[in-house]
Amino acid sequence: MQRQRVIIRTLGVVTAVALAATACGPQKSESSGSSSSVSASPTAGASPDASPTADNKPGEPSKSASPSASKSASPSASASTSPSPTVKQVMANGDDSEQVRELQARLKQLKLLSVAPTGFYGSKTTSAVKSFQSKNGLTPTGSVDEPTWKKIQAATKEPTADELRPPTVNEPDAPDARCMEGRVMCISKESRTLAWMIDGKVVSTMDVRFGSENTPTREGVFNVGWKAKEWTSTIYHTPMPYAMFFSGGQAVHYSADFAARGYAGASHGCVNVRDKGKLSALFDQVQVGDKVVVYW
Repeated sequence: MQRQRVIIRTLGVVTAVALAATACGPQKSESSGSSSSVSASPTAGASPDASPTADNKPGEPSKSASPSASKSASPSASASTSPSPTVKQVMANGDDSEQVRELQARLKQLKLLSVAPTGFYGSKTTSAVKSFQSKNGLTPTGSVDEPTWKKIQAATKEPTADELRPPTVNEPDAPDARCMEGRVMCISKESRTLAWMIDGKVVSTMDVRFGSENTPTREGVFNVGWKAKEWTSTIYHTPMPYAMFFSGGQAVHYSADFAARGYAGASHGCVNVRDKGKLSALFDQVQVGDKVVVYW
């Protein structure tokens, strides 16, 4: 019993220290950003998946079907229960891939999508696909099946490198309804933009990137808790200039890695900005307590 008390007391100290740490910094592995909406602390560990257990020992026949059962099945019964052919789905809401980026570039050629390709299949892409399907005699599901994909390809040309990754700044989404009052950093994961807004009016916008699937940027409504013009991550030991912390160790901050590599990298959960001049001006305007909205 005494030993258990010591272990519990030690775990409490370790947890308190871990939660006090700030965790942002560039990921080493290539990633196009997070498509996960699960809120996760940078220090939270992931429990391993449970391994499936077999119903039979090696070498034993399957218990799901007996020889007599297989003999009793007639050809007509087998034929009547065979599944009907289904249309193969190619892409759908929630997907994150280079094929989605190509889809978005083609939809932009058709003037059905206004935002720059991001590779993430979100609400705007779903709406654009539905519009295309409705105009072309297809069931407007918002998902891309094989007939839809073939028609989109036939109606467009192969996207160029600039169409897939435009050199210009990302076009912001329409602001989330929660951004329309007060002083807000309105951050869209789909368009990968941050819009600084005051009383419903956009003051400035800038490109941003987010955490990877393993260290996602949290979504929701937050407030700026504190600011630091010069800061270094206490976990990853990487610089975080113009940091504005809004959720534990997650912050909006400048990233030299983002400026150099663009969307070939990802953060450890922070909102990275690559335009240092714009962020510097924003840092001077944002006050502790101002709202932060992160949404798809």
